[in-house]
Amino acid sequence: MEKVRPTHLLHFAWYAVPGKYWTAPENLAWVKATVGLMQAFSEQGGQRAVMAGSCAEYDWKFDYCAEEFTPCRPATLYGACKYSTQILLDAWSRQVGISSAWGRIFFLYGPGEYPSRLVPSVINSLLHDEPARCTHGNQVRDFMHVEDVAAAFVGLLGSDVKGAVNIASGMPVPLKDVIYTIADYLNKRSLVQLGATPTSVGEPDALIADIGRLRDEVRFRPRYSLKEGISETIEYMEAATHSVRRP
Repeated sequence: MEKVRPTHLLHFAWYAVPGKYWTAPENLAWVKATVGLMQAFSEQGGQRAVMAGSCAEYDWKFDYCAEEFTPCRPATLYGACKYSTQILLDAWSRQVGISSAWGRIFFLYGPGEYPSRLVPSVINSLLHDEPARCTHGNQVRDFMHVEDVAAAFVGLLGSDVKGAVNIASGMPVPLKDVIYTIADYLNKRSLVQLGATPTSVGEPDALIADIGRLRDEVRFRPRYSLKEGISETIEYMEAATHSVRRP
């Protein structure tokens, strides 16, 4: 920070190993690291800080998540640490006179995603002509292509919008629609097995993002439809599979 003296800071780093990050003690270390980062940034003349939060900060008893109205009552250590960091960032930025915003990410997908997550796991199964064993698929979620998520954060960083902003597409769909979009692209719907695996304990029926601030204040519009994003992701994974098989 002392060498570069940046005017803008975009911070994504966190412990996020799938299946582990919800309860990992590393979450506490990342609160401390992030607080140190924001202090160093402001001390070296920083002007605008934007950091990545999560829909896990909200009270999941509420299906509809709006920044100004839905309570934040995290059910996990991960969500609690993210929310605590947002509170600290907001208080610190107001005290030292810098501008800050907090992007609450909902559900991402796209090339390079961790293989055990929903979209890549279904694609991988179907590419290998194996059954895609899924839950009932009625859970409603808001999926956003990773490039749109990145572009939304760039737009937020370049704006003067402050506080929490939901980063989502504004087009919630049942998980089974995502699964069948993949299957139909590959013409392998018969391999989809809905209801073959149980849902996680405490998993909400719906998490729907209010994107009013992102749309109207940041003036951001996603580029990818779900169908376009899924097809690009499948093509990426098909190319990666072929490259691995190549002698």
